[in-house]
Amino acid sequence: MVSTENEMDDAGRGAAPPGGRILLEVQGLVREFDSLRALDGADLVVREDTITGLIGPNGAGKTTLFNVVTGFYLAQGGRVVFNGRDITNLPPHRIFRHGLCRTFQIPREHASMSVLENLMLVPGGQQGERLMSAWLRPGAVRRQEQENRAKALEVLEFVELAHLRDEYARNLSGGQKKLLELARTLMTDPTLVLLDEPGAGVNPTLMHRLTDNIRYLNRERGITFLVIEHDMDMIMSLCDPVIVMSEGRQLMSGSPDEVRNDPRVLEAYLGGQYAVAEG
Repeated sequence: MVSTENEMDDAGRGAAPPGGRILLEVQGLVREFDSLRALDGADLVVREDTITGLIGPNGAGKTTLFNVVTGFYLAQGGRVVFNGRDITNLPPHRIFRHGLCRTFQIPREHASMSVLENLMLVPGGQQGERLMSAWLRPGAVRRQEQENRAKALEVLEFVELAHLRDEYARNLSGGQKKLLELARTLMTDPTLVLLDEPGAGVNPTLMHRLTDNIRYLNRERGITFLVIEHDMDMIMSLCDPVIVMSEGRQLMSGSPDEVRNDPRVLEAYLGGQYAVAEG
């Protein structure tokens, strides 16, 4: 448990968010690009068993924070602690192995592979990747491939893409590619998933399916989520707590109601829409 000093500062973060123990803690992250300081001492906490929202205007540093946390960009200051381990500036593949996965604003599917092959490629340590195993232990390689295939088919059933398993990934719609990205993370049995604008370009039907999947995975499988999203209706209905970023650092954190009614958030990010709706 972090101290009260870490849960409230002069920026008005408020009380500790719901959830269990601290799973991810970002401490004073700094990242610059030429003369632009995209992260300026960013702090945040994600607790186990939550679906935590991360909002803020374009340029607030949200995606940069994701990229630093997951090792795609190097931190130039500060620390990232995940599940009690300091993972600051570890390469992405090592962070991935610790159970921290992420998706991207623009899906990064393997376009020339089938939907099923995209999933079967994900698990690490596959024996078929080693030439000696393929020669000397073909039975073990075959069994592992069968296990990976069975798991991939189960995951595709869950996200309702099983009927597209043999389709080239490049032929999927934008919303289906977002579901495929979520499916790929599930092949790793993750502890924490960072979702970068999962609702962008997704039609309402697929959006409903996506949010239902996130709730189910959080509730039934114990997966924790940190979600960047510009759709405020989605964030306010899906996430608790909600963290607000501004100019590379955290502005405040609180429940959806607290965020809706914070004057700084209303003025700078929500444009008063929730105040009008509730007043």
